[in-house]
Amino acid sequence: MNDEILYVVLGPRRYRVERFWGDLPTATRLGLVSTLAVAADGTVLVAQRNAPAVAVFDPDGSYRGAWGEDGIADPHGIKVDAAGRVLLVDRDAHQVLICTHDGERLATLGERHHPRFQAPFNHPTSAHAAADGEIYVADGYGNSCVHRFAADGSHLATWGAPGRGDGEFSTPHAVMVDSRDRVLVVDRENDRVQVFDRDGKHLDSWLGFNRPMDICEDAEGFLYVSDQTPRLSRLDAGGRLVGRCRPVWNVPHGVAVSREGVFYLTEMNPSSLTRLVPVAG
Repeated sequence: MNDEILYVVLGPRRYRVERFWGDLPTATRLGLVSTLAVAADGTVLVAQRNAPAVAVFDPDGSYRGAWGEDGIADPHGIKVDAAGRVLLVDRDAHQVLICTHDGERLATLGERHHPRFQAPFNHPTSAHAAADGEIYVADGYGNSCVHRFAADGSHLATWGAPGRGDGEFSTPHAVMVDSRDRVLVVDRENDRVQVFDRDGKHLDSWLGFNRPMDICEDAEGFLYVSDQTPRLSRLDAGGRLVGRCRPVWNVPHGVAVSREGVFYLTEMNPSSLTRLVPVAG
């Protein structure tokens, strides 16, 4: 394999591409990776479609271990909230699992193995917590909606339906609450990101993506969307494109960024992790 160092550019910054990132022990292999999250201390948590459900790495790539050998059917989305809790979406078990970094179960949303049409949940994809602890869940494969939960897990509201209009979805694949208190929903098969207020009022739609997959925000408030071209796009607060690159071979299914501006991406074929490190010049 050619070991030449590759670089990409996003807006004003250039990044070194580190493919097959992560130092795994000799007898350990990554499973089929789905998405990943970066905790405040730089810990990288990777959701895998097969057991163990979550692989854990230090910021330098050292393998810390894994958890979730049983009781987790199909890890799809993973985020870490401001309190350090891990929100793991167990897609085909129709649940959101709230855990510690070490996998201790703290709470759950949804009834395991009891899908609900137009109610929580029917193959959900992604969950994200706002700064005040409210949780938003993209219910994306069986349903076409977003659910809002209070910090204590009680259901507050649901919005969305199948379709192409404002507030309608075709596979809401990822969700996040940004620093401006907006709910951003990656509407995959509609090739867009929809923008809502916390009550579900449609504010805007951002176009120009090819089957977008995931979204994250950096410390400066810029937003990043991965899609199936494969591309990673940098957007300003209004959704204007200000940078774009091709960081992986095929599809960047998940993307996350550290406080220091280091990007991590998951790729399912080949199943691998990629890191983008800012460089001078």
